[in-house]
Amino acid sequence: MEKRVRVRFAPSPTGPLHIGGVRTALYNYLFAKKHGGDFILRIEDTDQERFVPGAEEYIINALKWCGIEPNEGVGFGDGTYAPYKQSERKSMYGQYADQLIKAGFAYYAFDTNEELDEIRERMKASKGTFSYNAITRQNLKNSLVLPEEETKRRIDANENYVIRIKLPRNEEVRFQDAIRGWVQVNTAQMDDKVLYKSDGMPTYHLANIVDDYTMKITHVIRGEEWLPSAPLHVLLYRYLGWESSMPEFAHLPLLLRPDGNGKLSKRDGDRLGFPVFPLNGELLDTKTQTLEKFSGYREAGYYPDAFINMLALLGWHSAGNQELFTLDELVKEFSLERVSKSGAKFDPEKTKWFNQQYLRKYSDEQLADAMMPILAGKNINTDKKFTTEFCRLIKEKAHFINEFYDLGSYFFSAPTTYDAKVIEKKWNDASKPLYTKLNEKFVASSDWTNTGIQKAFEDAQAELGKMDMQLLRVLVSGVAGGPQLFDMMALLGKEECTKRISSALNTLK
Repeated sequence: MEKRVRVRFAPSPTGPLHIGGVRTALYNYLFAKKHGGDFILRIEDTDQERFVPGAEEYIINALKWCGIEPNEGVGFGDGTYAPYKQSERKSMYGQYADQLIKAGFAYYAFDTNEELDEIRERMKASKGTFSYNAITRQNLKNSLVLPEEETKRRIDANENYVIRIKLPRNEEVRFQDAIRGWVQVNTAQMDDKVLYKSDGMPTYHLANIVDDYTMKITHVIRGEEWLPSAPLHVLLYRYLGWESSMPEFAHLPLLLRPDGNGKLSKRDGDRLGFPVFPLNGELLDTKTQTLEKFSGYREAGYYPDAFINMLALLGWHSAGNQELFTLDELVKEFSLERVSKSGAKFDPEKTKWFNQQYLRKYSDEQLADAMMPILAGKNINTDKKFTTEFCRLIKEKAHFINEFYDLGSYFFSAPTTYDAKVIEKKWNDASKPLYTKLNEKFVASSDWTNTGIQKAFEDAQAELGKMDMQLLRVLVSGVAGGPQLFDMMALLGKEECTKRISSALNTLK
């Protein structure tokens, strides 16, 4: 009988959730839904020194906004395998550390941080690097070197210690990655990582393996940054006797800067003017003990489905050339086989394009419903019918609903300035009398529809001579571009348009 697919997203609450983390959560969600399995949120908070208050809530709120909610886990309801927060599972990890000690796959190490730092500095001075491994451990302070009685005395005396994995000196570790194929690393290139500390807290490596095993995780889909740790995790499965239950690994490609040079970071977003987090927030920076503010896609005006669609295609491609997907379509199409090994370059402009495509899917009435509160916040009172028509005219130029007002503020207030370039190029001594007569034709017009306005303009041209439509646009709106001119004038109304033209003619010399 085939095992039920169970995947997890396991972030650490050490800061806001980066969009790279959101993509990891998304791929786990899509894989679980594709196979009718479970998607779990586990909070890996073993590193208490880097814990950031509010980060856990931020992660939960971000997943909810994105629409990729786990079906069990922290903030989403307990399942059979609760609790899902590592700090609440603290009591269970010690037995597995002891098991590794007894089986000869781990050992106690009593070296202090200061002693190890001193060794690192000496090695650095001689242009070397220090690694706690099969060679160096023979000259350090650990239970492989100390007599058994001395080790016991130190533990009984409550000396600080860590438990390290005991790696073989020269052994090939091989495992298959669903994205990268076979991966092979020699233990000579690895070090004896800390698994457990005397304060009773496991490190990520031990807690991660124990939790994945006890929660029956079948696939570990995580970022490329964890690939160097995977051989250690493979050995832990073997040493704990769980090799037959080891999940399948899939290490996702990095999200790269827009120039493709290096991993995408918050600094890149700040420098180039785009968010790298899903939501706005303010969290404590544990290093500086100051509140760090950051911007998000939600507050920048992005739709969650557009944001998710964009993220899905950063590292994965469909069987065809399709770019726009609903979440259900992504579930149907997704497979790890079509995830790339190479890094995915983030494109801020393409991200805006995605949002524009989703914005255009909304009806004019729906856009008006979203626009009315924005206008009310600017103390602009207008009715739903006018706002709906405004949205119809302006939406083709916009990427975001919150751009509508800036793109078309002249619909709500008459201009006080006029596009300087157009005036300089097209306004001359003959313009004022010519457009005065045109405005008289508009005043006399009995058909103030877009076709009626166009006919009045064409009739005036036939009688008075050629007139520039862009100059007319500037007289009415103050700006050189915008929606179709006669549609704009029809919505503004005859009285408003003729009044604006008259005012412009009085202003311009």
